[in-house]
Amino acid sequence: MGNKAAGLYSDFFYRLERFMSNKRVYVLSAFILLLILVPAFGFSRYIMRIFIVIGIYSMLTLALNLVAGYTGQLSMGNAGFYAIGAYTSTLFLIHGGLSFWITMIIGAVMAGCCGFLLGLPTFRLKGSYLTIVTLGFGEIVRMILMNWDPVTNGTLGIRNIPLPVFFGIKLSFANHGLYYLVLVLVLLVSLLCTVIINSKIGRAFIAIREDEIAAQMMGIKTIQYKVLAFVLSAFISGIAGAFYAPMVGYIDPNSFTFDVSSQIISMAILGGLGTMRGMYFGTAVLIVFPEVSRFMMDYRFVLYGLILVLMMRFRPQGLLGWQSRLPYRLSKDVKKELEKQGLNKARYSSK
Repeated sequence: MGNKAAGLYSDFFYRLERFMSNKRVYVLSAFILLLILVPAFGFSRYIMRIFIVIGIYSMLTLALNLVAGYTGQLSMGNAGFYAIGAYTSTLFLIHGGLSFWITMIIGAVMAGCCGFLLGLPTFRLKGSYLTIVTLGFGEIVRMILMNWDPVTNGTLGIRNIPLPVFFGIKLSFANHGLYYLVLVLVLLVSLLCTVIINSKIGRAFIAIREDEIAAQMMGIKTIQYKVLAFVLSAFISGIAGAFYAPMVGYIDPNSFTFDVSSQIISMAILGGLGTMRGMYFGTAVLIVFPEVSRFMMDYRFVLYGLILVLMMRFRPQGLLGWQSRLPYRLSKDVKKELEKQGLNKARYSSK
């Protein structure tokens, strides 16, 4: 009976994935249109802020997913990259007099450079050793921010961070400019991740995750790709940090603690590592759940932990991280070549 139920459960997810794969253009178009129309529903500033926070953490989980989900390297240092992007962008914005759009790129590039510096000495580490080193990196960044008073203002933080300005219009909560900005950033980051995953780089990441030794034997330069995963992840985290700073108007080292890294990892695991759909879903669930459970103020985090424990016991691949059984989608050139050789096209197509 248990095997039959498991089979029905697996078949449901297979049919759902097949439907989403075949109708993905329509589903994505409808979902993006719905997100664009969200401000038209007249939600309060509190609700709109939740949407914006979901957008920020979606970028952070997508960044972590490149390292942990597709390359198989569990990193606990994304809060450090997040902080570097926020502080670098803010310092150039306030003291350098540059526009937000330029400082955002500077913050993301600075975070990417730090990702490169972290990736070089850790490329030989795996498992818990890599986790401990990246965790230490995040704490080192926080300690530097706390003690470098002349630059970061120490534990007092940086106040009065100006909002982004687009063609003379200040983007704020009132005109929904911040919401649309984070929506555009999430879409751009999602597009970047999609291109990476479906490219030669993404296939190399997956090969390293599945079997690093086999990947090396096939000529994949695993060291370069592992470092590249760190750089890309740090770059995206830097973008999220650069947006976060003007959104809240104030940053200090306590905004980028270990709790932030653990929250990002929890979102990625809950949704399903190695999938993009899981990143959005896990983020939305773990951002909304604490808000709707405020009436259980004394017990909501106990329930939150219990849900994660049960999920790891009965659904370790994540809520949306089901194992795909769809055939590998080949490019049009490969399909044409197979047709020339007289092979059955249906065998190599998911449609």
